[in-house]
Amino acid sequence: MSASGMDYGREGGGAGTILTPARFVWPYGGRSVYLSGSFTGWSEHWPMTPVEGCPTVFQTICSLPPGYHQYKFIVDGEWRHDEHQPFVTGNYGVVNTILLAREPDFTPSVLTPHTTSGSSMDVDNEVFQRVVRVSDCTSHDLLTRISDADLAVSRQRISVFLSTHMAYELLPESGKVIALDVELPVKQAFHILFEQGISTAPLWDFSKGQFVGVLSALDFILIMRELGNHGSNLTEEELETHTISAWKEAKLYLSKQTIDQGKIFSKRLVRVGPDENLKDVTLKILQNRVATVPVTHSFSDDGSYPQLLYLASLSEILKLVCRYFRHSTSSLPILQLPICTLPLGTWVPKIGETNRQPLAILKPNSSLSSALNLFVQAEVSSIPIVDDNDSLLDALQLGQEPYASHGGTPQRCHMCLRSDSLHKVMERLAKPGVRRVVIVEAGSKRVEGIISLGDIFKFLLS
Repeated sequence: MSASGMDYGREGGGAGTILTPARFVWPYGGRSVYLSGSFTGWSEHWPMTPVEGCPTVFQTICSLPPGYHQYKFIVDGEWRHDEHQPFVTGNYGVVNTILLAREPDFTPSVLTPHTTSGSSMDVDNEVFQRVVRVSDCTSHDLLTRISDADLAVSRQRISVFLSTHMAYELLPESGKVIALDVELPVKQAFHILFEQGISTAPLWDFSKGQFVGVLSALDFILIMRELGNHGSNLTEEELETHTISAWKEAKLYLSKQTIDQGKIFSKRLVRVGPDENLKDVTLKILQNRVATVPVTHSFSDDGSYPQLLYLASLSEILKLVCRYFRHSTSSLPILQLPICTLPLGTWVPKIGETNRQPLAILKPNSSLSSALNLFVQAEVSSIPIVDDNDSLLDALQLGQEPYASHGGTPQRCHMCLRSDSLHKVMERLAKPGVRRVVIVEAGSKRVEGIISLGDIFKFLLS
């Protein structure tokens, strides 16, 4: 929600009232957009019209008395507020606020350098046009605003933070970690993963006295593919007794005999110590293309077994970054920029573009086998499900989603707009269990791209 743009002047009104023209702008798309607020008694809805040449940007100009006002937008029948503008919780839920001054040369305090990109209020047409370009992202002018100095400063500060904080800071005050015996039957192991709501578990080998690997949702997919392969020796009945170690040996054999588009499925165990810094932990996760790494104590002098402390993930690391810089985002210039202005994520190729990687998406009528194959080939944790117009319907997840929506039910599909700031997208990806955010067009929900946790850290640390 946004009210973007205010033009200040004086206008005569009834009984000598001084009115101030104010331009309100909703730059996030929709089919129909209305404005309502304390100045309409919250009962009257004023229509907003699309800006010529920018169909996703709606505006209206109102003459209001000076003073404090509250407002919201009604977008396609839903009440919305602008998260990029000052807002409070009032009698009508979360509402945006504006303060119109009596002096004609008054400059509103909301127009600071870190609010103009994605801003909903401006004092002149030049600023308003910048808002339009941010929301529409059809101009490359905004890219010039990302100076090498700003980019270097932001990356350096994040790198320093990660280098000076250790893996033990990820450990919660209380919790549990689950490891599986390699001699456990595969079927029982996957039941445990499902019941515990986890998608990955380290594997412990008692004969070797050490952790030897991980069992993940990808293993389940590969087993499902083998069961569907008529030439496979693995049957559903054998899963009752087929152990994890036996499956890992078969998987290693498959990786040597069959290379799927140059990708080998077996990976060595990657682990970290509690005293390793978070930058090294992040790089290990990225370089080895794994979702989590076990945090373990090494062997002690008395010959005791290593101790499993936690499973570190990019989500947990990003949560620390967001928490640390939450109240000092102005020190990181790039965090305030819209994601559409950054070389970040995977976007739907435009007409004529042949050098972009296509998005992995599914239609509702796609077969299970094609979905499983796409998970393996694309090496992703979730795949958007779209209709014939490429509008987002749902998402297919590799594992269970522990993060719940406000209604208490699991939210499998997490979305953002191309005009959202990098900081806002980072906050969303820092939620437990969220590894990918789908970029959609406002109103139509047409899929425009995807940003993953890996994309964020590759951009910040490159």
